[in-house]
Amino acid sequence: MKILVVDDEQDVKALFEQRFRREIRNEEMQFIFAFSGEEALERLKEIRHEAVLILSDINMPGMTGLELLETIKSTYHEPPPMVMMITAYGDEDNYNSAKELGAEDFLTKPVDFKLLKEKLKTII
Repeated sequence: MKILVVDDEQDVKALFEQRFRREIRNEEMQFIFAFSGEEALERLKEIRHEAVLILSDINMPGMTGLELLETIKSTYHEPPPMVMMITAYGDEDNYNSAKELGAEDFLTKPVDFKLLKEKLKTII
């Protein structure tokens, strides 16, 4: 499973690679990282429809995660990628906006990796 992780925090890459070390080594999951909404769209063009899941931060400079979500849902239809939004702010406005724009799930930071792994198992 290819997972595109979008977050403006550079240390997210090392964190995901550490927390999913076994899954990466066993080739169960492959992570691709983008550090802005704009870069995420470029990555999606490169991998086409290989990304099964997109994990995106909401609060990023430039294109926000919600703007990215809206672009993904209006551009990529077959197969439509699943998008989980991740934010430090678990407020109702962001949650409702993400759901209205088509997010399949919503997680808050710091990411509970045990919960995330459980959610990913249901997708595989």
